[in-house]
Amino acid sequence: MANLTQTNSIKALSTDRTEAHFSDWWELTKPRLSLMSVATAVLGYFAAGPALDLSLFFSLCLGTTLAAFGCGVLNQWWERDVDAKMERTADRAIAAGRISPTAGFIYGIALALTGVVLLAYKVNITAALLTAATVVLYILAYTPLKRVTPWATEIGAIPGALPPLIGWVAAGAGFSSMGWILFAILFAWQLPHFMAISWMCRRDYEEGGFKMLSVSDATGRQVAIKALAWTIVLCLISLAPLREPQFGWLLLVVSLVLGYAHLKPAIQFVRDPGNVAHARKLFIATLLYLPAYLGALVVDRFFI
Repeated sequence: MANLTQTNSIKALSTDRTEAHFSDWWELTKPRLSLMSVATAVLGYFAAGPALDLSLFFSLCLGTTLAAFGCGVLNQWWERDVDAKMERTADRAIAAGRISPTAGFIYGIALALTGVVLLAYKVNITAALLTAATVVLYILAYTPLKRVTPWATEIGAIPGALPPLIGWVAAGAGFSSMGWILFAILFAWQLPHFMAISWMCRRDYEEGGFKMLSVSDATGRQVAIKALAWTIVLCLISLAPLREPQFGWLLLVVSLVLGYAHLKPAIQFVRDPGNVAHARKLFIATLLYLPAYLGALVVDRFFI
């Protein structure tokens, strides 16, 4: 194990590039993951059905993007020593030494603070406070707790579920029940999503010293059962918006179809947890579920 870790570190430091390029600064922001969070905030905004204010909408998009980018950078700054030990992350710019920890920290703080301040001035203080809470919980709770307890996954699902609520309150809908339903849907969605990832990447997590359930569960059965349990919860919560008069048959049909597509690989994972292919199918199902469900929520709200 020590030799593998050393080899990964050497590989990262012996890359063809020893100085940071633009792509390094860009990848530090974890753009794919960050922009998914922004997309859920935008869909939360539209789900509230506001009269479109282009200035406010643009500020919501930019503010949440900057804050999400800041989270991505600060996460890599905090975990630079762990990233250097894992093959799939050893070439990240801070872990590989192309960007200094100090520069990475300043970059992340600047992005996050700019995003929160922009939301406070151009959207509303509630959206800004929720965004600040997202950053703080993600960096100061979820990130360090991954090395301490498997429950870090549930804790990390809290900041991960806040973006649609941020979009909802940005639209002026306040803390109404539908906003919290969106929060609950995102919370439940993350658990099977991350259970699948953690089983596929369990060797990396073990090398990095993360206290993930997949590391302590040698058979994968506990991981699979938790994934199935939260899939069932997700399917049930996804029907909750139907009690609101603005949602109807389209959301019902999409919820049932997506629920089946999500449940099938989750059940297969429980039946044969040792087969990584089932975890991969569940992971793909989660990727398809979220945009399809939230998209149906908006379409049903405005066009049906």
